[in-house]
Amino acid sequence: MFVAMSIQTIYNLVDAIWVAGKGEAALSAVGFFFPFTMLLMSISTGLGIGGGAVISQAIGAKDAKKADSAAAHTLIIMLILAVMMTIPLFIFAEPLYRLMGATSSIQETLGYSRVMFAGIVLIFFTQVGMSLLRSEGDANKVMIGMIIGCVLNIGLDPIFIYKFHVGIGRGIASASIGLGLGVAGAAYATVISIAVSSLLLFYWLFIQRKTYLAIHFSGFRFNSAIIKRITAIGVPTMLMQMSMSLMMFGVTSIITRISGDAGVAVFSTGWRVVQVATLPILGIGAAVTAVAGAAYGARAFDKLSVAKNYALKIGAGLELVLGAVTFIFAPYITRVFTWSAETAHLVDDIATMLRYLCFGYPATAIGMLTSSFFQGVGKGLYSLVITITRTLLIAIPVAAILGIAFGMGMNGVYLGFLIAGWTASLFALVWSQAFIRGLRRSPGPSSIAAKAGIEAEKQGKPSET
Repeated sequence: MFVAMSIQTIYNLVDAIWVAGKGEAALSAVGFFFPFTMLLMSISTGLGIGGGAVISQAIGAKDAKKADSAAAHTLIIMLILAVMMTIPLFIFAEPLYRLMGATSSIQETLGYSRVMFAGIVLIFFTQVGMSLLRSEGDANKVMIGMIIGCVLNIGLDPIFIYKFHVGIGRGIASASIGLGLGVAGAAYATVISIAVSSLLLFYWLFIQRKTYLAIHFSGFRFNSAIIKRITAIGVPTMLMQMSMSLMMFGVTSIITRISGDAGVAVFSTGWRVVQVATLPILGIGAAVTAVAGAAYGARAFDKLSVAKNYALKIGAGLELVLGAVTFIFAPYITRVFTWSAETAHLVDDIATMLRYLCFGYPATAIGMLTSSFFQGVGKGLYSLVITITRTLLIAIPVAAILGIAFGMGMNGVYLGFLIAGWTASLFALVWSQAFIRGLRRSPGPSSIAAKAGIEAEKQGKPSET
């Protein structure tokens, strides 16, 4: 998941950097699509995690038939979901964007979005295919596929977005390089890059077949037990990420009321920087989930507490440093995304946003790592509650109240994010401490048995355990 989110962030960054040369409307178009990006990622990642977990469990139980069946189920469900998402989004794209408040950039937004919507099946297959390979421990192929797609996207973006006129000799002749498709070209470059990654995954899974999984669809029939298991594991993750998408839909609508399409360009560009700053926490979070799961399974509650607190100190400390760097260098970071004359006027606004939101970096670390801790101990519902509290119950209402009702404009939206982040993170921190105290007061059977064994050994008696 860490690698997937990292590569997706790089895709978004590259698109924003190259699109900046086409002006404010082009940046707004990418910004309006951003909530849909998060929505598609939440569905495909959640399904991939659910299917991958069931496959891993079957492989661990040496049940190859069940593993193959779970993989087939995951892919069939993926195709159904892709169709269910593609058709309505493609048809109702314009009213959806108008509902969000898109005005002057509506045509650029539609041009970019419809290409991306047409590639939903490729986006879904890439995420699910990577999860299938990851579930059998083949992380190298996953990394290769993602890196190839990312590098290709970086190279194709300028070719599809711009048309360069190059002189040959001293005025002898000139040639045009590039397709000049504008912001829609960025979407074509992204979809083609994802398609190449998809072809690699397809080759490894269905043609080369040097994998543990042997996926077949002949005579396929749905198995309700497998479907329930996939959804039971995948849906909580899906809902957690989907709440982020819903928050972005709501905040985008608030911003258009305050600053129009220009505000969306500012916010979506600044948010990409915030995402990069929090990427290290995803890696630490993955470690926290694994360590917390092991300590919880061993009923080693002191180690559980130490691991959580150690991760929080490292994560919050790292984000504090990154926040300071962001605050100091905000104008210079911003110029990466506003390098053209058409977007240079956005520098101050984006820098202001970064200087507000960088104060929330440590809170993000606390919230994400505490959620990872709860996932590790099998309390995914707790993580979901924390995420929904931050995104839907606090961020959207407070941003609307401060930004619109109190007339604070974009600064009110940024303050809303800070209040939501710190409130939810402190709530999560207190909850996690109370959870560990509860475990210590009522130890499980394995802990009691272990203590009995230690006492027996001290007395020189054989242990019953």
